Amino acid sequence: MSVARESIELLGQLARILWFEGTRHGLRDREWMALRFLSRANRFSRTPSALASYVGTTRGTASFIINELERLGYLERKPSAEDKRSVMLNVTQPGRKFLARDPVKALEGALGALDDDSKLHFRDALRHVLDQSDEADRKHHADVCKRCIFLREDRTTIAGKTVVEFTCRLFRAGIAEAETDLLCTSFEHHRP
Repeated sequence: MSVARESIELLGQLARILWFEGTRHGLRDREWMALRFLSRANRFSRTPSALASYVGTTRGTASFIINELERLGYLERKPSAEDKRSVMLNVTQPGRKFLARDPVKALEGALGALDDDSKLHFRDALRHVLDQSDEADRKHHADVCKRCIFLREDRTTIAGKTVVEFTCRLFRAGIAEAETDLLCTSFEHHRP
């Protein structure tokens, strides 16, 4: 078996930790995925449509997931400040606390045990494979703003102090530096 094929088989086995039958700690796999995503998503991606896109489901199924997480007190809907017809999905404090029980903690612990260089190589290899797969399928995945072609960084010096401002060119909105590490479903990576 080639190393590439063996790697795919291993990824399949790891995926069983993410996608499972039944429930774990009272949530189904897609509910865990939604809660995880919404806890790391930027404000542009905390919408029902973005959640449906990320989870890979219909808006109806995403609505069911949202309703269940809201019923459990892990999620709340708030009217969007920019568009009153839209809602923003926010993970509640009990939801953030519940994430400590996330089934992927075992994977996180195993990866955390690797040395720093190995962690970076593993992450970068996965990103490369995902980027190549997306290019072949002509679709996009979610990733952090700081890797996106839409992020604009402006540096100005005022009174000897450098000020950095970030803007999302797609949404034509300023974003805080901390948001550049959050997930966005409108992500587009730099093409070589």
